[in-house]
Amino acid sequence: MSHVLVNVAWPYANGPRHIGHVAGFGVPSDVYARYERMKGNDVLMVSGTDEHGTPILVEADKEGVSAQELADRYNRVIANDLCNLGLSYDLFTRTTTKNHELVVQEMFRQCLENGYIYKGTQQVAISPSTGRTLPDRYIEGTCPICGADGARGDQCDNCGNELDPDELINPVSKINGETPIFQETEHFFLDLPALADANLAMLKSREGWRTNVMNFSVGLFKDVKPRAITRDIDWGIPVPEPGWIDNPNKRLYVWFDAVIGYLSASIEWARRKGEPDAWRKWWNDPTTPGYYFMGKDNITFHSQIWPSEIIAYNGDGSKGGKAGELGPLNLPEQVVASEFMTMEGKKFSSSRGIVIYVKDILDRYPVDAVRYYISVAGPESSDSDFTWSEFVRHNNEELASSWGNLVNRVANLIHKNFGEIPALDESKMTDEDRALLAETAAAFDAVGTSIEHHRQKNALNEAMKVVGDINKYISATEPWKIKDDPARLGTVLHVAAQAVSDANHLLAPFLPHSAQKVWEALGGTGTFSPLPHIEEVEDLDKPGFHYPVITGDYVLGENVHPWKSEPIVVGAPVAKPSPIFAKIPAEAVDEELARFESELAARQQAEAERLASEKAKLASE
Repeated sequence: MSHVLVNVAWPYANGPRHIGHVAGFGVPSDVYARYERMKGNDVLMVSGTDEHGTPILVEADKEGVSAQELADRYNRVIANDLCNLGLSYDLFTRTTTKNHELVVQEMFRQCLENGYIYKGTQQVAISPSTGRTLPDRYIEGTCPICGADGARGDQCDNCGNELDPDELINPVSKINGETPIFQETEHFFLDLPALADANLAMLKSREGWRTNVMNFSVGLFKDVKPRAITRDIDWGIPVPEPGWIDNPNKRLYVWFDAVIGYLSASIEWARRKGEPDAWRKWWNDPTTPGYYFMGKDNITFHSQIWPSEIIAYNGDGSKGGKAGELGPLNLPEQVVASEFMTMEGKKFSSSRGIVIYVKDILDRYPVDAVRYYISVAGPESSDSDFTWSEFVRHNNEELASSWGNLVNRVANLIHKNFGEIPALDESKMTDEDRALLAETAAAFDAVGTSIEHHRQKNALNEAMKVVGDINKYISATEPWKIKDDPARLGTVLHVAAQAVSDANHLLAPFLPHSAQKVWEALGGTGTFSPLPHIEEVEDLDKPGFHYPVITGDYVLGENVHPWKSEPIVVGAPVAKPSPIFAKIPAEAVDEELARFESELAARQQAEAERLASEKAKLASE
């Protein structure tokens, strides 16, 4: 058994998450974690809501609540949505815990002691109307390098170069359209140049990364500059330095603290288990790989910023140093970044109404239909487009007609003819029978290899090819026509049931909810496909602070390694089956498109009115 760390990007708690988000970080990470557990490996999968930074303050002001109240609300919304999607987190927590604060401050102090954090000044963008620091991503202008419009204050998506807000030509605030004021203030900086050689060496030692992710990551080191890790802001983690710790208007900035959440969540998980050092198996053992799942807009923070923080903490940069009390921390094994998903040809945008929230789609459609579509048509290695017509087609043709109908036919034939899993009579087996069982058994290597290399689309296609071949076997053997040879009938249905069971194992990482139903339809008992649940907990270090976490017991049983063909149990009772999947009515496509157009118009009108109000307010002042 090996230990495997699955780190999942932290959704930002300024609103509910949409399908584009979970297509990048959610479903792919869960498929991988479930596969590794089925292999018998000890997986730790962690994440939580990212809750600091100016965008939280901006949204809280808009809604007339405190930053903590806003974070509390969306932390709960997001946790519920991700739990309902079946994402099997060992712990999904949040960054406003005291545990997270303490871990972040420990990281800061050791990086500072090792010489990789230093004090300096920089030009900071300030909102003239509020006096508050504007986040880099909330400032747009013309890129000074390639001349593209719409470059952000942290990066130009057109040329991929990192930027500072004051470098933009004609910068404006995305919040209200005003021109920011730039002021020089004192901050702490992470010395990225002193960490660059070690970081780049780490990248060049890694194998199996998606080509676009590796190329982008290596490109980040063409012109490396120090980055400020503090902001003039009152919402964030206090800076653990004399003269700063009690300053209410200086905080560690969100991009520095959020990535440390992978570590702090692991520590919180261990503490909640009553085994406070258990996390070290995943972080201090150099043989334990860590996989990071996200959308491509987060690559910088996971292939440059977070590795640099780890290198600085370990004392492995050009200035030397030593690791702190957390011990030498493992660098990422792989950054598994997906491309972007659009919606009906348009870029997702909550403010403009181009959005499908996770809760809304799960309220209307089966969760595994959503997971299947994300897996088979998601933005794995190139941008993809969510369309309602394709969502319905994949569900109806592949899940309902091919897979669901197959399970139903086999279970129904067994129920009607035997009432239980029939025995296999070797003397009645044909080459056709043996070929099918050989194919389904061999598919575990093919599908597993694709998942291990993060080619989940290919893995799912391979699994569905097996489903198609089982359907062909049923059509060829025509068990409903075998009337006078019960031993042959039993053998055909046993082979069919075994093949369906194998296919269910192959599909279980993708379709965990229906996998349990298929298992039970073929006479299986107990938990085959564990699901997460929400628990209400109290902060370990801050009495009275309560919040929900996603967790679960995903242990499949001692010495159970079900990523292989497991013999079905002869004599297991098989009841009359109920449909596993249902077809979605064709008219649902028109209904969803009409809903989309209506919500799009309403939100665009609301956003236009909000911006007009902001501009009128600025003009009057």
